[in-house]
Amino acid sequence: MPELPEVETLARDLAPRLVGRSMAAVQLRRSSVLRYPDPEAFAARLLGRRIEGVGRRGKYLLHRLEGGELLVLHLGMSGQWRWGLPSEPEPTHLHLVLDLDDGGQLRYRDPRRFGRVLLGTEAELVAARCLPRLGPEPLDPTFTPALLQRRLAGRRAPLKAVLLDQRVVAGIGNIYADEACFVARLRPDRAAGSLGRAAIARLHAGLRQVLEAGIRSRGTSIADYRDAWGEIGHGQERLLVYGRAGEPCPRCGRPLASQRLAGRTTVFCRFCQR
Repeated sequence: MPELPEVETLARDLAPRLVGRSMAAVQLRRSSVLRYPDPEAFAARLLGRRIEGVGRRGKYLLHRLEGGELLVLHLGMSGQWRWGLPSEPEPTHLHLVLDLDDGGQLRYRDPRRFGRVLLGTEAELVAARCLPRLGPEPLDPTFTPALLQRRLAGRRAPLKAVLLDQRVVAGIGNIYADEACFVARLRPDRAAGSLGRAAIARLHAGLRQVLEAGIRSRGTSIADYRDAWGEIGHGQERLLVYGRAGEPCPRCGRPLASQRLAGRTTVFCRFCQR
């Protein structure tokens, strides 16, 4: 599933192409990807609207439209949001096509169909329970070690499970949670609320380190993730522990362990992480 670095890469790629452009045509090929509003309202409300900004909130890609509404995409497990030209061959599993007033085109494909598309004001989408209330952004200057400590305080759940909770910290998923815990030398199965000040500082630094590295690598393409031009990211070439169970720990050389936490496969070093 695309996480913060992958969605941030898409937002940065698309902003120069999309800001100032208007929707010339809306083709909703599969209505099941649309979670809000209904298909007829979606097309009517989107047609002719100008894009005033492209950004990200957690794992959500946001297109700010004139009039205050948001076109929101969550890519799920296999969603891809690409810019191209109508003359280019159409991919399989194409669910939404937006023609732009400059001749460009946005295409949403999603083989596994776990992604979702939303349109509305932020208040409207939250009230409809289509857009969750998200925690702080881990790369925001206001996200300090003290804030992280407050978010984890008193939590008995495993650290990995709490990091995956988007209400606690926005944008972190399976890949970067494993990587951050390793960089911070913290076991992902220890109680989140048990971290002291020094451990919190290491985790805070580790989160920023792995997320910023993921952005510099233009995302991590384990399976389906592609950038706005259909190219893979390079973060998978630099992963320390994710997906490497049984391989030597890059720090101590012992085999990396694996267990299920919060329903997700989790890889860590039993010796280096405490």
